[in-house]
Amino acid sequence: MSVRLRVTCSILLCLMVTPIAAQNPAPMAQAATGFERIALTAGRSTVLITPFDVTRIAVTNPAIADAVVVEPREVLIDGKSAGTVSLIVWGGDQRRQYDVVVDPGVTALQQTLQQLFPGEDLRVSMNDESIILTGNVSSNAVMLRAGEIAEGTSSKTSVINLLQLPGGSGSQQVMLQVRIAEVNRRAVQELGINFFVNRPDAAGRVTTQQFAAPDFNDQNGGTVFSDFLNIFFFHRTEGLGIAIKALEQKGQFQMLAEPNLIAYNGQEASFLAGGEFPVPVVQGATGTVTVLYKEFGVRLNFKPTIAGDVIRLKVRPEVSSLDYNNGVTLEGFRIPALITRRAETDVELRDGQSFAIAGLLNNITQDDGANVPFLSKIPIIGYLFKSKADRKERTELMVLVTPRLVRPLNPDEVPAVPTDPARFLPPTPAKSGKSGK
Repeated sequence: MSVRLRVTCSILLCLMVTPIAAQNPAPMAQAATGFERIALTAGRSTVLITPFDVTRIAVTNPAIADAVVVEPREVLIDGKSAGTVSLIVWGGDQRRQYDVVVDPGVTALQQTLQQLFPGEDLRVSMNDESIILTGNVSSNAVMLRAGEIAEGTSSKTSVINLLQLPGGSGSQQVMLQVRIAEVNRRAVQELGINFFVNRPDAAGRVTTQQFAAPDFNDQNGGTVFSDFLNIFFFHRTEGLGIAIKALEQKGQFQMLAEPNLIAYNGQEASFLAGGEFPVPVVQGATGTVTVLYKEFGVRLNFKPTIAGDVIRLKVRPEVSSLDYNNGVTLEGFRIPALITRRAETDVELRDGQSFAIAGLLNNITQDDGANVPFLSKIPIIGYLFKSKADRKERTELMVLVTPRLVRPLNPDEVPAVPTDPARFLPPTPAKSGKSGK
């Protein structure tokens, strides 16, 4: 007759074991110096044969290893995950304790890497938060691809790539030299004519309303000018006047930032040259207003990955500026909008090589026209009853990035600091004239 008994450790069982250990402390102390060790691999099983009939068993952590009694003197142990647990077996007046050590074995990820890269020394170890790749590989491509496969085939939060290359650089820091330029070119052309007459017996005007035109004051019969435009003529005796808007504007703006950043291998670094503007936020039913600050300006985020003499960069440059024309008004506060241009890319470069991000263009073309019906259709003189405004604006952003491997200087490599100001300051000009005057 066979007996199948399965017991899972619980809080109640742990409370039952504690008094036994307290009543008989000597055997526990003796067993602590030489517990028998049972080794197996995760996903596999082994059978433990005992010299007595088993009546009860306990396992400290069934998630690592579990046990079940299949025969009076046989215990089946199943390895589930890497770790070490205690197995306690009772039978009659006897008790034995074992250390069950579960080895992770060859993981599915390591099997995949060995199939894709035969002959490479690739080892994979895991913990609760990350995957660790160790070993020696023959090329940069194997090192980088192994890291990409580890990130794509596991749900772990991070991958630590410690693969070594033969003769690779010992530097683990990258300095990024960045030059960011923004060029803004603008051209505006405006043309319009306003006729008006203001006499004691008659008043009138002709305007397209595209540009400011003079108004008439009914109380004193005068003329009110809000804008004399560019060319203005008024004959007081005849009460006849003309205002002409003829304007051409051109502008060019260039903004340049040259940040230098240093980041450790696999760590992200960021740079911001700009400022912050306040944004009021109304809190719930209380109606209290709190202020949050939003950043704007020239920003750069990059994350380097060093693989021998190759540097893989994840770069994200961004340029933003305040735009009050498209802003909003909230609780009396004028909140500007943001004009933002950004790019995000991955590149592979060697030490000292450069790459450029260009072509980030923003073109604005606006043509506005107005005319007086019928009068604007008259040949030749019809142009006097028309107005127009043409606006063209072009903004271009260019980013030039150069990564360099850096290392700290030894004490004998530190350059001397200049202490003589005469070597780098211009001489003071001599005073003219006689002394004492």
